[in-house]
Amino acid sequence: MHSRLKEILAEKEREVERLKREGLTGKAEGRLLPVRDFKGALSAPGRINLIAEIKSASPSAGVIRENVDPLSVGRMYEDAGAAAISLLTDHQFFGGDLKNLPILKEAVSLPILRKDFILDEIQIEESSLWGADAILLIARILTKKEMTKFLELCRTFGMATLTEIHDRDDLDKALECGAEIIGINNRDLDTFEINLNTTLELAPRIPEGRVKVSESGIKRGEDVHPLKQVGIQAILVGTSLMQSHDIGGKVRELAGL
Repeated sequence: MHSRLKEILAEKEREVERLKREGLTGKAEGRLLPVRDFKGALSAPGRINLIAEIKSASPSAGVIRENVDPLSVGRMYEDAGAAAISLLTDHQFFGGDLKNLPILKEAVSLPILRKDFILDEIQIEESSLWGADAILLIARILTKKEMTKFLELCRTFGMATLTEIHDRDDLDKALECGAEIIGINNRDLDTFEINLNTTLELAPRIPEGRVKVSESGIKRGEDVHPLKQVGIQAILVGTSLMQSHDIGGKVRELAGL
């Protein structure tokens, strides 16, 4: 595991402890909306369904876009034809804020994925309180027991899960735990290197009936075609969208619209 990821997880564990001490009362400020169908949005046939990500920074890329207005970006994503939105909520390393989630949800009609490092049940409950339609679970950082418990808890709250894998061991774990939406992360969490061949290798190993998503390193329209050829139904893209001078145009390029 990359040293930067270890640093992120250590900080996340401290955040979880603070959350447990402070409790969840009043966290959502009463702005909850009904849960939207994230899985359905990613399963629309005849197209690549784009999960367009809102993030201002990352440990690997540094500052990606200055002065990000999540509402403005979210509306551009929706208007251009994105299928869903991924919102980074980690503050220290990605410049996100969970408080943006319910505000964004009021501004758009798309399902919203809370993208963060989920290590504890209380974060899942928190995600539901703040109105997330789905959350990210990373197979590499969770045990099989934790993943099984977290997937079931998400179902209890009516939320979907994007279960992220990178290799065959991760995939086996995700399948054994009953994951329905499987995201193949082309970024190796040990080295932070990206290789789109990761998706080409793993996607054919995912059984029919699971939603197949490719994540990381997708920069242009021509990157998408080989992913479609191996059964990918959706892609998650952040950096290339947030760096673009024409966000709407980039959405349409990647989604093939």
